[in-house]
Amino acid sequence: MESQIEINVGVDVGKSKLDIVLHPLDLHFQIPNDEEQILKTVQVLKTHNIKRIVVEATGRYEHAFVFACDQADLPIVVVNPTSVRRYAQAIGVLAKTDRIDAGVIARFAATIQPDIKPIPDKQSRVIKDLLIRRSQLLEMQTMEKNRLQILPKPLHRSIKALLRSLKIQIDAITQQIDEAVMQVKHWRTKTEILTSVPGVGKVLAYTLLSELPELGKLNRKEIAALVGVAPMNRESGSYNGKRRIRGGRHRIRTVMFMAMLSSIQCNPVFKRFYEHLKAQGKLPKVAIIACMRKLIVVLNTLLKNEERWCEKTA
Repeated sequence: MESQIEINVGVDVGKSKLDIVLHPLDLHFQIPNDEEQILKTVQVLKTHNIKRIVVEATGRYEHAFVFACDQADLPIVVVNPTSVRRYAQAIGVLAKTDRIDAGVIARFAATIQPDIKPIPDKQSRVIKDLLIRRSQLLEMQTMEKNRLQILPKPLHRSIKALLRSLKIQIDAITQQIDEAVMQVKHWRTKTEILTSVPGVGKVLAYTLLSELPELGKLNRKEIAALVGVAPMNRESGSYNGKRRIRGGRHRIRTVMFMAMLSSIQCNPVFKRFYEHLKAQGKLPKVAIIACMRKLIVVLNTLLKNEERWCEKTA
């Protein structure tokens, strides 16, 4: 019977509409990308035996549908568009329309079966958005500081005025993040554990908790690979290339890299480890990445065991 068939759903997300395909029923329909229509569609999907629903990350246009599915306890997965594109190339689908794209996503869901991961709760999403906005403001601040160094003096007054405004906004956003974290007990507890490590500040702790909910739940190899600080082998036949890091979560690595520059100065464990790697002939950047891998493993263990930093166990 149709109700017993496992259904994989592919959703092609647009700014104004959603194309939805149910595989293997080959059922396609299109709806406006608005809250009312999405809620009606979610109720329809709940009448089927849904194995998973897959959407591509499209820069927030998918959020309303994803959160509605999560609220309805439907198995929703957000995947990297590059993965779907490569799958389409592998199965020889070269044509591109919204319906075809939704069908490819549905087949991708059925064949690849991407893992269903928990969707961050509302408070986590708020904190993540605040962190992203803070990063944007910091980037603008850096750009203006660079302009201050190279542009003529008649323009300095304008640049300094903007820098003052940016600092006020950065301070306000930072305070909002602190207040949002204080409202949630498990965020407070985990932040205290993470920041007990010398060199780990609030920004890194908040970034890890919002961008890496798996922290404290995986083993050391899995968490390092998820962040993208685990070196990957490059071997084929007699060829034996250098191992390099690949993939992972770029925003986490960026924040961790900056934090590690501080850690190798103020944390004796990481300072010794960094100097040891340098003494072995490792390039500074390679040594820093290795320290980042050690740090994420340590933080993963601390959260898993609900323990605070202790130099002897690092």
